[in-house]
Amino acid sequence: MVYTYLGPTSFFFFFNTSSLTSTIYSSSSSSSSSSSSMASFHSPNRHRRCYSNPNLPTDLHPALLVFSGGTAFNGVVEDLKNFTTRVAHVLPVSDDGGSTAEIVRVLGGPAVGDIRSRCLRLSDQSTAEALAVRNLLGHRLPFDPLQAKSEWYSIVEGDHFLWEGVSKPYRETIRAFLVYFQNQILRRSEESFCFSNGSIGNFFFAGARIFFQSLDAAIFLFSRVSDIPPESLVLPVISTNDRLTLGCELWDGTVIRGQNEISHPTSGTMEPVNKESFAAPPLPSKIKRVLYMSSEGEKLLHEVFPSPNAAVLEQLNSVDCIVYAMGSLFTSVCPSLVLLGIGEIISSRSCLKVLMLNGTHDRETNGFLASSFVTAITDALNRTYGDPSNRLNNPPSQYINTLLVPRNSAIPVDVDCLAAQGIFDVIVVDSLCDTKVGIIYDPKSLIRALADLIDRT
Repeated sequence: MVYTYLGPTSFFFFFNTSSLTSTIYSSSSSSSSSSSSMASFHSPNRHRRCYSNPNLPTDLHPALLVFSGGTAFNGVVEDLKNFTTRVAHVLPVSDDGGSTAEIVRVLGGPAVGDIRSRCLRLSDQSTAEALAVRNLLGHRLPFDPLQAKSEWYSIVEGDHFLWEGVSKPYRETIRAFLVYFQNQILRRSEESFCFSNGSIGNFFFAGARIFFQSLDAAIFLFSRVSDIPPESLVLPVISTNDRLTLGCELWDGTVIRGQNEISHPTSGTMEPVNKESFAAPPLPSKIKRVLYMSSEGEKLLHEVFPSPNAAVLEQLNSVDCIVYAMGSLFTSVCPSLVLLGIGEIISSRSCLKVLMLNGTHDRETNGFLASSFVTAITDALNRTYGDPSNRLNNPPSQYINTLLVPRNSAIPVDVDCLAAQGIFDVIVVDSLCDTKVGIIYDPKSLIRALADLIDRT
């Protein structure tokens, strides 16, 4: 099979440019004692804004910024859209597992897996065509390499059943970038690309990023093709075309290179990532800090200090609420917090700042208490263990003022220590038990809790 198509030089764009347990562990901030008393909070406007009023102007909906990875928070995105679509989703670009790892290995550039995953969750589902586009971009190829390659050719040639229901303008737009992606692979004949378990959305995203030489442009295109609400922003915390590797330093001095090696190590590049609780062996020592590494200009990986995406800083300065979402603490949330400027802006804001505590320990947080999560986030934002010239010395209360906890969480909530950190607002939210990962938030309860908090403040 020979591809002579060199790039999407012309294409069509469609740019139409109850549940919450209301128990709070509270402790008076004026008290010198660290003991806590239990009190009930009943909002007079409870659930008033849990579902967006279609007749209400969008700019009157609350504006949120969420620091998260591409997995745990995805489960509540649908319910969040019913509350507000004015959300800036800030995501790392360091995922190096599965299909993303293969793209980065052969074509280089930043990892797009988490960004693609969030874009799909935000995409339109209101029409048959919107669902067809979502199914196409959300499709994964078989694990068997030969079957995967055969199915990929069927898709890129345009005769796969997944194209059914996709109109000509969408078909030509999407297929142009899939063909461009294929062309880029063929031009690197020295590298054998493995399509096993490949994500069509990742391939489309990579093709667009390489063609435009811009990660932001690729996100813009993907957002329009999948019809994401224009006020919903998917922002890479670092806007780059370079490959960045996430590393971590342990307290015993060990440095681990690669996000997957930190959180979910696998024996092979294309092996599916097992994100079940405690699926991986424990770390030899607790994590001290996360850092970025690059081999650009040098043979060996070395620490680098990239600048944050200017759009992230702009959103941080204006949103009504900042959220540190549940998920992998050190590989999903902290990579967005250690960048210069993030801690400075968050500490200067007087808005609501919410930490959504995990319901289960994982490899990164084995043995952690609730206050340990607060300390890790504070250290990341203060860059406590980084370059001494860039360190801050802000207390935890300048970064977090409210803690949401899933009912029956396996992570102990040490209220006295939280109070000593200046955090007195701890709200228990109804939870569910997931057979793979353990205790998780009930999505509707979580969003209602967030709505109540915003109403209250």
